[in-house]
Amino acid sequence: MREQQAIIVPKISSFPAHEARARAIVRWLVQQNVIEAQLSTCGRTFNKMAHGVAPGARQVVEQPQLLPFGQPVNGLEIVYKRCIYTPLHDFHEEAGCPQCRQEVGVELFDRLEEWMPGHSDTFSCPQCGHEDDINGFLFLQPCGFSNLGFIFNNWAEAVFKQDFLDEFAARLGYPLSVVEVRL
Repeated sequence: MREQQAIIVPKISSFPAHEARARAIVRWLVQQNVIEAQLSTCGRTFNKMAHGVAPGARQVVEQPQLLPFGQPVNGLEIVYKRCIYTPLHDFHEEAGCPQCRQEVGVELFDRLEEWMPGHSDTFSCPQCGHEDDINGFLFLQPCGFSNLGFIFNNWAEAVFKQDFLDEFAARLGYPLSVVEVRL
């Protein structure tokens, strides 16, 4: 099996009280037995500490046989800093304005140098002037821009069920993107 990630990202650049909300999401996932309560070395990044896949994960995906049970990298890692989440390979950097529907990808992705350090959360369409959180623009491929991200290592091929994603979004209080990354 090829290494991959399913990353759930709220569609807001600066999630308020993001660490507290992440802890609430972890409690919910532990209660549902989707992830293990204790951290272990089943992650990929940072210090490799993550919440391992648990038996209840089978209930939240379309293809439970593809979950990473028994694999050394199988856990949920949470990112608490501003990050750009895009597919690693074949990302087209195409985006459109939700107001005028014109292509603004080149300008938007050039603007990420200002977005990344937190100088601004918004982007203005160079065509019509519409301004919104960068996540409010239209992307041809799922991507996300936020100070909060939930990285499910090697869960992408199992495909999250829509009702799970809907509940996740409701608990976050924001719509979300699911970014699939093939490593």
